[in-house]
Amino acid sequence: MLKRILVTGGAGFLGSHLCDRLVRSGHDVVCLDNFFTSQKSNVEHLLDCRNFELIRHDVTEPIVLEVDEIFNLACPAAPGHYQYNPIKTIKTSVLGAINMLGLAKRVHARILHASTSEVYGDPSVHPQPESYRGNVNPIGPRACYDEGKRAAETLMFDYHRQNKVDIKVIRIFNTYGPRMHPYDGRVVSNFIRQALAGETITLYGDGSQSRSFCFVDDLIDGMLAMMNARDGFTGPVNLGNPTEFTIRELAEVIVEASGSSSRIEQSRELPEDDPLQRKPDISLAKQELDWEPSIPLREGIEKTIEFFKSIDLSTYRAPTPNY
Repeated sequence: MLKRILVTGGAGFLGSHLCDRLVRSGHDVVCLDNFFTSQKSNVEHLLDCRNFELIRHDVTEPIVLEVDEIFNLACPAAPGHYQYNPIKTIKTSVLGAINMLGLAKRVHARILHASTSEVYGDPSVHPQPESYRGNVNPIGPRACYDEGKRAAETLMFDYHRQNKVDIKVIRIFNTYGPRMHPYDGRVVSNFIRQALAGETITLYGDGSQSRSFCFVDDLIDGMLAMMNARDGFTGPVNLGNPTEFTIRELAEVIVEASGSSSRIEQSRELPEDDPLQRKPDISLAKQELDWEPSIPLREGIEKTIEFFKSIDLSTYRAPTPNY
């Protein structure tokens, strides 16, 4: 059945890929974005589609629309960007959730909220199941994002219990792929830029900290599966790749895949509260959504490198002075 679907943060990295899928499926898509860390070029190819509409709007302000489903993705997600204006970041998570939940309540729309693995903080349980309540510093420099996302989850479930709003909550682990902002400060985009320029690949710490990297196409598959999951299954559910790599191993894959002569060296201290391990337990996603990632890291990195080679970096502006 064709639907009217709102995607907040729809011109961002993940949001634009989601809009692509929804438009191709024939749905009437409204993309909402304030273009803080996103860019119009991500959705420029959709502007002539009859079933796509782009609205510049900040989710911290209410908006009146008539829709059947809402994907709530709006929020800066890279540490340098969300720490640039921490008060704005937590407002985006909390007020954005309140405004989208209010809209969902009014029009009886199903709402999927994009939460994050950051709700687990620097985990003392590995891998992280949804039942783990996390190890988050509520007053640290990452708290504006971590606690903002945790508060947004609280709002989702309180609106569900009190007002019967139809919610779906996903916790997204590290995701990469084409349309990543080249200056988002994330490890994949940093390393690819450095490798393509022949610069030294700089590691935070000794590079032994681990992450699990999920290619964007796999993540969007999981997001859509969750939105269409059985009634009554609210989540939260982890979406990410359970295959774990050290940051040094990631750098080695990128150097090899790009044919770069870049050296890899430790040159920076670990940021405060930076997690040493991050790996999802996706048992619940397998059980409820019949979902698991299929694209291996090397294949996804090659596709991402091709994207970085195809763009003109001079046309991209770093959203914040952090990078």
